[in-house]
Amino acid sequence: MAAHLEANPKARAVFNFVPVLVEQLDDYGQQFASGKFHDPLLAALATEDLKTLPAKGRHTLLEQCFRLDPEHMLRPFPDYLRLYELWQFIRQDPSAMADYLSVQYLADLLVWYHLAWTGETLRRASPLIQRLMAKGSGFDWTDRKNLLDCIGATIQGLLPRYRALQAAGQIELSTTPYQHPIAPLLMDFQAARDGLADAALPQSPNYPGGEERVRWQLQAALHSHREHFALPAQGIWPAEGGISPAFAKILAQEGVTWSASGEGVLARSLSQSNPAGPRAEQRADYLYRAYRPASGGPVLFFRDDALSDRIGFDYKSWSGHDAATDFIQRLEAIWRDTENQGSPVVSIILDGENAWEYYPYNGYYFLSELYRALANHPHLQLCTFGDYVREHEEQVEELPVLAAGSWVYGNFSTWIGDPAKNRAWDLLCQAKKAVDEHLASFPRQQQEAIFEQLARCEGSDWFWWFGDYNPADSVRDFDGLYREHLRKLYGLLGLAAPKELDQPISHGGGSAEGGGTMRRGQREGS
Repeated sequence: MAAHLEANPKARAVFNFVPVLVEQLDDYGQQFASGKFHDPLLAALATEDLKTLPAKGRHTLLEQCFRLDPEHMLRPFPDYLRLYELWQFIRQDPSAMADYLSVQYLADLLVWYHLAWTGETLRRASPLIQRLMAKGSGFDWTDRKNLLDCIGATIQGLLPRYRALQAAGQIELSTTPYQHPIAPLLMDFQAARDGLADAALPQSPNYPGGEERVRWQLQAALHSHREHFALPAQGIWPAEGGISPAFAKILAQEGVTWSASGEGVLARSLSQSNPAGPRAEQRADYLYRAYRPASGGPVLFFRDDALSDRIGFDYKSWSGHDAATDFIQRLEAIWRDTENQGSPVVSIILDGENAWEYYPYNGYYFLSELYRALANHPHLQLCTFGDYVREHEEQVEELPVLAAGSWVYGNFSTWIGDPAKNRAWDLLCQAKKAVDEHLASFPRQQQEAIFEQLARCEGSDWFWWFGDYNPADSVRDFDGLYREHLRKLYGLLGLAAPKELDQPISHGGGSAEGGGTMRRGQREGS
């Protein structure tokens, strides 16, 4: 994505870096610098003699190297597709037949997997990537070593590129509480019933010490952000746009200038602010403004769900030109509908990474044309949220009541209310009680390790994936990791993990849109 901003100096955008992602990039940079890899796929790519791979390592490669969108990351590459077709035959009895695959098969599979995950801008800029894709098969150690070096240089150069764009004033960098927790739910499970009055809640009445943990996560994020990007973060994207009055106050107390959430949250906030009054008939009458909660908090922006989800879900099946043209026309319609408003602002907010693997060419043609058109449009002006607050603070309106909710359906049903999700919360509450009971007996350094491990367990993605509507493979992976992280937390406390952690929480089995990694802001048809 940085490449599209670099190619359009007049473009502006906000990029949100969750601290745990930044630390993962640091970790990968160190792996490449040292040549010691704990990522199993990179470790295999860096293995000169693939004959030395144990059987378990081979099976891991075969299981992992086809977990991608086949329409846009497999079928466009005939040599990769041939490897997949061979695997489809072998997998009839993988434990018995996988060991018959040649070393050359494994070498080609490793190269193609990593090639498929390279971005289109890198493919166009790198002669090495172009040469390897043209070669197609028969990759040797030199090919693999050169590809490894290219990936390493790309990863190590990512954060410096974003820092340079920030220094040039093209982008604003925001952050999210440290391990991406759903802060309103950590503070009060009852927040779930703001959007769904009959939502089932965990057996635990609340998450013990939730407000203190939210402050810890937020302060850790602000510290990490400043260390990595030199400037303090002015904006916070709450995990999943999760907001509530209590959380908004904490954001303001920590010096946060702006935050954001979903359109559904704004609609319910306005309805609760004036329950007896008439409702605005047109979204243009209320959506394209910035608000500040009367109860206290930073300036809030609210996502245009329809426009944002067109990028996230719909335009992937359009030609890049047609999608960019349609998007611009919709923005122009909003511009006409808001001519009488002072400084209307349209908030386009979506996952920075998940959509593009489902686009042809990684979304290259759509993004190239969209940024170019917007950067040179006579009436539409790209800006960051920080820009807007600085230049149009007088346009910020008071929001009498702020509803609690997220950017998904305007409520918290994606993370709480389902039996499996509630069970996961109860397991976390049980672990937090153990932390509170035993923490004081440990020296400061051990306490910090316990807090960091607890923060990992508080992340939102565990609760996102629990539920029968998600794909079974993903649910299995996240379920196992969540329970393993809880076991590690008990281990740091010197306690035996409860037997409950030996049993899966959820099994999945659904076929959620986009592989379950994204959800629309509103249910289709609503």
